[in-house]
Amino acid sequence: MRLGTKGRYAVMAMADIARHGTDQAVCLADIAERQEISLAYLEQLFARLRRAGLVASVRGPGGGYRLTRKAEAVSVGAIVQAVDEPLHATRCDAKAEIGCLAGGERCMTHHLWEALGEEIEHFLDGVSLADVIGRRIPRRAPLSAEAAA
Repeated sequence: MRLGTKGRYAVMAMADIARHGTDQAVCLADIAERQEISLAYLEQLFARLRRAGLVASVRGPGGGYRLTRKAEAVSVGAIVQAVDEPLHATRCDAKAEIGCLAGGERCMTHHLWEALGEEIEHFLDGVSLADVIGRRIPRRAPLSAEAAA
């Protein structure tokens, strides 16, 4: 499973605003240059982020975008969800009544991949923009040899 460019770029751009926009709006052209993302693509993403209420636009000289909440209150999960980036790891649509097999049943591993998708969502919901720019990403401790046995 892989997070697509919409989600990755939206998080990169929002982290850029969190870092550079503490007391002013941040211009999309500046984000595009610093993060090496197409300006046209950023415009599409920011339309979605604005509709989700994560950013507000500021018009005029010195205009651009600013966060609507403190960086501590914006989760990476909310950003990814705002740009409609699917995170499910199953082969079939997790919300569909029927599964991915020809008879409409779910495959044997469906619940495994569904649980993985839920873990990813839970993890991203627990990471804020402040965590990202402060490089405080929570990591799980590796299992000890005794716990793995």
